[in-house]
Amino acid sequence: PTGAKVIAHLNHPGRMTNPKIPGNYFVSSTDRACENGGAKPKRMDRVDMKQAIELFVAAAKRAEKANFDIIELQFGHGYLLAQFLSPLVNDRTDDYGGDFENRIKFPLEVLQAVKNAVDIPLIARISVDEMLPNGIKLPEMIRFSKILEKNGVEAVHISAGSVCSTPPWFFQHMFVPKGKTWEMAKTIQENLGIPVIFVGRINTVEDIENLKNKYGAGYISIGRALIADPGFVGKYLGEVKGNIRPCLACSDGCLGGVKSGKGLQCIINPDITGEKKIEPAAEKKNYAVIGGGIAGMEAALVLRQRGHKVTIYEKNRLGGAFLLAALPPRKNTLMKAIDYFVKEMAEKEVEIIYREPKPDELNNYDGVWIATGAKPAIPPVEGLENFDWADILLPEKMPENEKIFVIGGGLIGLETAAALSENHNTVIVVDILPELGGNMLALEKAQLLKKLKNNPEVTLMTGTKVTKIEGSKAYLQRGDEEITIDGIDRFVVVAGVKSFNPLEDTSIDVPLYIIGDAKKTGKAEDAIKDAFELAIK
Repeated sequence: PTGAKVIAHLNHPGRMTNPKIPGNYFVSSTDRACENGGAKPKRMDRVDMKQAIELFVAAAKRAEKANFDIIELQFGHGYLLAQFLSPLVNDRTDDYGGDFENRIKFPLEVLQAVKNAVDIPLIARISVDEMLPNGIKLPEMIRFSKILEKNGVEAVHISAGSVCSTPPWFFQHMFVPKGKTWEMAKTIQENLGIPVIFVGRINTVEDIENLKNKYGAGYISIGRALIADPGFVGKYLGEVKGNIRPCLACSDGCLGGVKSGKGLQCIINPDITGEKKIEPAAEKKNYAVIGGGIAGMEAALVLRQRGHKVTIYEKNRLGGAFLLAALPPRKNTLMKAIDYFVKEMAEKEVEIIYREPKPDELNNYDGVWIATGAKPAIPPVEGLENFDWADILLPEKMPENEKIFVIGGGLIGLETAAALSENHNTVIVVDILPELGGNMLALEKAQLLKKLKNNPEVTLMTGTKVTKIEGSKAYLQRGDEEITIDGIDRFVVVAGVKSFNPLEDTSIDVPLYIIGDAKKTGKAEDAIKDAFELAIK
């Protein structure tokens, strides 16, 4: 927007790093700072600290020269300055460690050096609670915020967590309760005379209204909601038409994409750059889409936007396998995606027929899109006949007080085990691979495995092969060890999926377009992106 201010955010001073430990910056502690491959970072001495200040100053000057309007200094999230502030991490015995006054000394030296070097305003971002025992807590951060105000900071930006130890709070993942940072920001605001910026999973119109009316927020910081929908603010203000494409707070596309090296992505937004334009079709056609999952619905909506007529055939309920993704504990925000798609389908007038199509009627269309997803892959285990799949998590199927044997320790297996254990079941998870969780987002995997390992009703077995099922018994092989588990009430198989195309052996005289898991199994973002990119062509 015209007149917008652009902020330069300074996390850390530069690559002051041991080249053998990529990305590992000098910190204030040799023991409890963020680990990288098990190696310990070097403790900063006075020379290092002086160099760090110089690097902060140099970065600030570059930001000013590049015409940034504001500089935000990072005092939180486990980065360098937060490591000095944190009583948990800062174990120094000199005059930069120990009591509160000593721990804030170096961060204030950085602040003053930057302030003296540039003429543009400074904002401070702080973690008011690291969500760690003996870490940074709210009472000290109220004191620190008052000191920042006296030292000329123009505003304080309130967050929580540490990138090292409590990343779900740092990234405001769906695993943490929404609103905790808002409460803390309100407390800080009541103690300061300068603006306080509220942040933390602000991704709905209701969130903004709540922050304004209940919390008295004058400044609101929005991040991932703009990745899911760049028009989020415009739609809130009524200046941009359309439904808000919801951020799911999963971090799988944005954080996961960056961590994997693919770059910034989003599960629900297949084109975050906006470079791939949806153009009107030169020839309007009549398409059938078989399968109302997320790939099928994305294809249908893009085809409708291009001017085509679209009919979806869905034998059950719109949402497909993604309906199951929202069932594990603390993942209900994923339902927002399906709600969005269903609303869009109604507004874009996509016809939905709730049954399987007959092969002969498909020849009446100009083309057929196959979005039938995937089916469970069943391992060749002797005696494995009566078993459930991940749909056991549906409320009408969820067991209670049973001993359940789960074959498969990937994403679906672990989430299924977590949900079953929370419903008072004893759960045994077995996987032939040496590591559980597969390609799960590291942030999510760490939290889930920690929870399962700390649950006495859950047993996790890796590097173990199921050789035979006999009644209520499972026979296992782990190395040279033979194991028998008895008294099993139910077997659940979640050992992966395989593509499903019901028209593979059917003669259809019109073009076929296979998308999503029906073409190649993958993540939700892969299915949506595949559907989008083919539909715009």
